[in-house]
Amino acid sequence: MSIADTDSTVIVRDIDALRRRIGAWRREHKSVALVPTMGALHKGHVTLMARAQQMADRVVATIFVNPKQFGPKEDLAAYPRQESADFQMLSAAGVHLLFAPDVATMYPMGYATTVSVAGVSNVLEGAHRAGHFDGVATVVTKLLLQAGPDLALFGEKDYQQLLVIKRLTADLNIPTEIIGVPTVREADGLAMSSRNAYLTAAERAKAPRSMPPSAKQRRPSQQA
Repeated sequence: MSIADTDSTVIVRDIDALRRRIGAWRREHKSVALVPTMGALHKGHVTLMARAQQMADRVVATIFVNPKQFGPKEDLAAYPRQESADFQMLSAAGVHLLFAPDVATMYPMGYATTVSVAGVSNVLEGAHRAGHFDGVATVVTKLLLQAGPDLALFGEKDYQQLLVIKRLTADLNIPTEIIGVPTVREADGLAMSSRNAYLTAAERAKAPRSMPPSAKQRRPSQQA
């Protein structure tokens, strides 16, 4: 599938179609913002889209559940996939283009390259999830090179990930400005996350109690 038009949002699933659409905007001297996601969208993602609209003429969102950032015992198979609902949310948010490739498009047969960011990838979460940030760095590098955006937006909820991405763009001279957007929280202070859907009712009630006091004190309209 190359291009499917709707009232407000276009879906593309291959790289050539993505580049053709963005190339047409470039010829019109439009600026482009990229918001990479793995889908299962929530209000935190919508905040990213809204910020992107404030900063650029055109907004491109991506949905790709990246297998390279999941460990062998992690939740790749169970990760929530709801492209139809996500598309409706993106359309309502005024996103201009959705890039939703499959695994074969991103990692075709014979694919052999990994992007690894030393130092910042090896501590904290990286110390417990071997290869996770290599997977993140690889897919984000590919998305930035495929789309060539002026800027790309990422949530500060995954702050170590944000630092990895800032480092790789600086080191590889990728001319995209990386923007961190403050965390969006639920009414009880829990950071919005696609994986919150995994929590049982009891776990969901307990989760905010494990947060630092500074996060608990923020109202839902505030961002951390």
